[in-house]
Amino acid sequence: MCGIVGYIGNREAFPIIIKGLQRLEYRGYDSAGVAMINPNQKLNVYKKKGKVSDLLDFCKDQDVSGTIGIGHTRWATHGEPNDVNSHPHYSQSKDLVMIHNGIIENYASIKEGLIKRGHTFLSQTDTEVLIHLIEDIRQHENIKLGHAVMAALKQVIGAYAIVVLDKNDPDILIAAKKGSPMVIGVGNNEFFIASDASPIVEYTKNVVYIEDEHVAIIRRNEELKIRTIRDKEITPYVQELEMELEAIEKGGYDHFMLKEIYEQPRSIFDSMRGRLNSSTGHLKMGGIEEHETKFKNAKRIIIIACGTSWHAGMVAEYLFEEYTRIPVEVEYASEFRYRNPIIYPDDIVIAISQSGETADTLAAIELAKSKGAIIFGVCNVVGSSIARATHAGSYTHAGPEIGVASTKAFTAQVTVLTLMALHVAKIKGTLAESRYRQLLYEMESIPQKVEEVLKLNDAIKTIAAKYKDSTNALYLGRGYSFPVALEGALKLKEISYIHAEGYPAAEMKHGPIALIDDSMPVFVIATKGPNYEKVVSNIQEVKARKGQIIAVVTAGDKEVKNTADYVIEIPETDESLVPLVSVIPWQLLSYHIAVMRGCNVDQPRNLAKSVTVE
Repeated sequence: MCGIVGYIGNREAFPIIIKGLQRLEYRGYDSAGVAMINPNQKLNVYKKKGKVSDLLDFCKDQDVSGTIGIGHTRWATHGEPNDVNSHPHYSQSKDLVMIHNGIIENYASIKEGLIKRGHTFLSQTDTEVLIHLIEDIRQHENIKLGHAVMAALKQVIGAYAIVVLDKNDPDILIAAKKGSPMVIGVGNNEFFIASDASPIVEYTKNVVYIEDEHVAIIRRNEELKIRTIRDKEITPYVQELEMELEAIEKGGYDHFMLKEIYEQPRSIFDSMRGRLNSSTGHLKMGGIEEHETKFKNAKRIIIIACGTSWHAGMVAEYLFEEYTRIPVEVEYASEFRYRNPIIYPDDIVIAISQSGETADTLAAIELAKSKGAIIFGVCNVVGSSIARATHAGSYTHAGPEIGVASTKAFTAQVTVLTLMALHVAKIKGTLAESRYRQLLYEMESIPQKVEEVLKLNDAIKTIAAKYKDSTNALYLGRGYSFPVALEGALKLKEISYIHAEGYPAAEMKHGPIALIDDSMPVFVIATKGPNYEKVVSNIQEVKARKGQIIAVVTAGDKEVKNTADYVIEIPETDESLVPLVSVIPWQLLSYHIAVMRGCNVDQPRNLAKSVTVE
């Protein structure tokens, strides 16, 4: 959520900051702002409700000169989206400005004390309270800015990633974080600060990921210094970025979401590459091998996740229970962390997150760790908080996902989770060797099958035109296809703003059937498998009530084709791997419907890519 960008060096800061904010637009926001110190040591702050483009227009005739500056995109928490509540925020004297991601939970009590000491506040934000507190401490204790930041952060409760700029010292930036991501790019006598690496990769591959309760003192023409908020010196650990610039460009596609849908054959292959070889029966998952005994003896697996990652976790529930015979519980991280769950030391907890920064999932991890469970992470971002917080894990290799609505992240997660389930099954001996080899072979064929489904784009676009004006939709599936029904409904809701619900097909009779009429599209996964005849019966029930049926079927299917209004044929696929193929039509359908409705596909309203606050 929100985006932070900072620069100090020898170049003009404004173009770097603006481009960085544009790179971070995918995170979700409702206002944007910048602050720079010009060559005459004047601090200029410009901020605007709306898009980065609105801010850029506002700054056209303003002084944006200077080689040090900060920028921010805000997603409103405290105070409505408007110019005043936008970041950066001034201190009382207006000598300091700050940008902030996160939530300061005890801001009200701090604010009350500052008001008693004569402070006046312009905004409704918790951020303005924190920068006032920093200045108040600096003035009353007569200490350097870095130490004032450390002292202030020891008083706050909550999450933060902050960058502070001082008008009276134009050669320094102070940055700090807890529970909200921050990375510093190290260039040639210059530094770049950002919420993630996408604004940095264009300028340097050398980065330092800031840990919780660490403060970075970034001074022009000096080495990066990092200290804890307790003032203990930390040696910066410089890593090399694996991200490539072209991975965060649209590459000729109209939207990032469409590009990412079409990248799935590659991202699925990359998530298997080096891990799987069907001809030799080889399957290697390093994180599982490190804790092989724990997995072999596990009495229960708990999966924690949010949103699309939760749907991937539901697919994994079916996979692990079928392949390994270990019982699985799939939990919303936001609920799990608050309901005093029963966790045993021999439980395996699998945490799934695209960004690796999801606040609720991180909190759930800490809760499970406190109970002695082994935590296994599945995430897409190298060096992310979840990757560092877990005992072991496996990265997906989807590459950067810019579209807010996850597509390739989902299939990459399901791919890695499938490999994990197969690996554990091999360890436990719960799959016959012939079945194990068959599934390895089937896995290797998935990228090609996804390629085949992507060729149906024009046909799916035709279906989208038919249903683009619908107000409600129902998605149905059974077994492995039920989580895909949930994911299809979520995609339609997220980007087209059409109300949609996913249901197990058999549950339709227990309520949702009351909604069906001749204007209700019902999207059904009816591929060949153990549940096929039951799903066909559900389709008949919908048609008897004049519902519109759009079905994903196995290539060559005739029975559903004779009943449905539209069918989308996908290659025949093993039942347990169908989600990797059947989700593609729903992604394309949602995309085209959203475009036809004039929606902002990559940045849907009210949504953020990474939910880093509660």
